[in-house]
Amino acid sequence: MSGLLAKYRTWLDLPAYTLDITLHEGGTPLIPMPRLAAELGGGLELYVKYEGLNPTGSFKDRGMTAAISEAAGRGVQTVICASTGNTAASAAAYAARAGMKAIVLIPQGKVAAGKLAGAVAYGAQVVQVDGSFDDALGLVVELSHRQPVALVNSINPYRLEGQKTAAFEILETLGGAPDWLCLPVGNAGNISAYWLGFQQRGARPRLLGVQAAGAAPLVLGQAVEQPETVATAIRIGRPARGEQALAAAEESGGRIVAASDTAILAMQTRLAAEGVWVEPASAAGLAGLADELSAGRLDLQGRRVVAVCTGHGLKDPEVITGRMAAPQVVPVDLGALERLLAD
Repeated sequence: MSGLLAKYRTWLDLPAYTLDITLHEGGTPLIPMPRLAAELGGGLELYVKYEGLNPTGSFKDRGMTAAISEAAGRGVQTVICASTGNTAASAAAYAARAGMKAIVLIPQGKVAAGKLAGAVAYGAQVVQVDGSFDDALGLVVELSHRQPVALVNSINPYRLEGQKTAAFEILETLGGAPDWLCLPVGNAGNISAYWLGFQQRGARPRLLGVQAAGAAPLVLGQAVEQPETVATAIRIGRPARGEQALAAAEESGGRIVAASDTAILAMQTRLAAEGVWVEPASAAGLAGLADELSAGRLDLQGRRVVAVCTGHGLKDPEVITGRMAAPQVVPVDLGALERLLAD
């Protein structure tokens, strides 16, 4: 088994000096979802690309292996990023792998514990900003212009080079392109990367990008100064690659829509009922797809659809544990257990 750079190097626009810093990312499963497809209606053939099975639990590892490998190749000692959580964990892990220092800026009190724990565990210096993700991103961009550090947010073009490999995998697994690809949209790098990857292989699926209704600048047509959503990974009011994402959706014949937190959480629960536990943002793509189907805005009869689920449920377990009832307690007695289970 090799990492993504070794497997796809000839398809990636990376400098010759780029090293290969890998945690054996990629190769995530494309899981058929026939029961969910039947419930959604429309006669579609549905698959989930489960990116939560990457090394740090999210799709960010695809881009980070490329960004860190390029930085390591030119002798960079420190990398920096702003993050809603997943980028922080991924940057910290790949920097640790390369023997680099990682600095991550996060919006104060707005990052799920599972993601923050990852960044800390991998040894990053974590700094909270009294502001939004967009504020944090502005700071790291300015700092990267003044200090000898490598910025590894999706502004970094090598991030997209790594992330587009997911499109290659979908094409290889299916033997061709899906008719539609639906996925969450936050900072908008991932939808842009998928479109790059598909185009490079001569494929043109239609893209359905989905933002959370409380953080939907690309749907509203203007920045959202105080984005709010339970889907913390896409709680972004000024997407760095917003224009590129809008262009990708338009060129593909698709669109970008918004889904409510209620719909996102319902889809998270529905996916878990089939054994696929994702963080809330990861369910946004399918939540938006379900909304479009129920409103009659999509005709997917006989169509093949891939939904990208970007991060594992363990990234944000409080969404589940915070609203669940405490498990019942029984004595160490078989009869008591049987009586409880019979109720």
